[in-house]
Amino acid sequence: MRFPLSLTRTMTGYILRKRLAGQKRFPLVLMLEPLHACNLSCTGCGRIREYADTIRQMLSIDQCLAAVHECGAPIVSICGGEPLIYPGIEELVARILATRKHIYLCTNGLLLEKKLHGFPPSDRLFINVHLDGMEATHDRAVEREGVFAAATAGLRAAKAAGFRVCTNTTVYKQTDMHEIAVLFEYLTELGVDSLMISPAYGYDTVHDDIFMTREEVHAKFRRARRMLQRFKLTASPIYMDFLCGRRELTCAAWANPTYNVRGWRGPCYLIADVHYKTYRELVEGTDWNRLGPAADPRCRHCLVHCGFEPAAVLVANRRVRDILKMTVWQIT
Repeated sequence: MRFPLSLTRTMTGYILRKRLAGQKRFPLVLMLEPLHACNLSCTGCGRIREYADTIRQMLSIDQCLAAVHECGAPIVSICGGEPLIYPGIEELVARILATRKHIYLCTNGLLLEKKLHGFPPSDRLFINVHLDGMEATHDRAVEREGVFAAATAGLRAAKAAGFRVCTNTTVYKQTDMHEIAVLFEYLTELGVDSLMISPAYGYDTVHDDIFMTREEVHAKFRRARRMLQRFKLTASPIYMDFLCGRRELTCAAWANPTYNVRGWRGPCYLIADVHYKTYRELVEGTDWNRLGPAADPRCRHCLVHCGFEPAAVLVANRRVRDILKMTVWQIT
């Protein structure tokens, strides 16, 4: 199966309950950022620039758990910053797992091999390692030699210790999709459980010419789709249709709320107009109809995973064709 049975069962039951209750907007994944400090300065990262004035601040474990409880999403993505440099990350993961949530622990992998012993292998814990190409390309993107080697060493150690391991790859204007296929072949040989892929989003704070227009994203993914479809992607076929320009989706940014040292980031993971004190204030205080490529120029070229994959999941049960497509994708 594409995802473990526990995650599939939990998410399916959760969405069904929300819809039977008549709720139109509800969270699927909490993007939890305990800190924004990092041991790298990657070219395409907006976080270390956006939060420069609070870079030394971090949430307490109790604040993190309160956000998990307040939001109620069945999946928690622990990101940042680099979460493996967060003091008490082992306790935070253990206490979130105790609430029966599923966790994606997102890391650049530098400290993964050293930190593994502090986490329990679980079918509800995914180690998510970020890799944007093979060794030379990835090390250039993160602006430090040796990162690819350290990350893949940590990845191999995690698999040997019985962890579920996935990877996250961001596609930029200069990305060679044939190299991504080589990367995915290599990661598949290492036993990686799933591969996530998404086009980059153009942060205002990052001024390098590395981001694509919507039209460039469509063209790049159309050319690469057949080449990539043999791999175990977590990108659903509906989301891939969207990346290739073959169907439209309305961004479901509200389904992936972000909580960090400033509060609930609004309106979305990628745009920060305001930070709210509560999740309810985020949902009720945001005019969601004023977002999207036709309404907000900042959304014009955004096709990223965290906004549109939830949208793909939520529309999947509206047409028999989509239900069959998603079912076949999940079980293969």
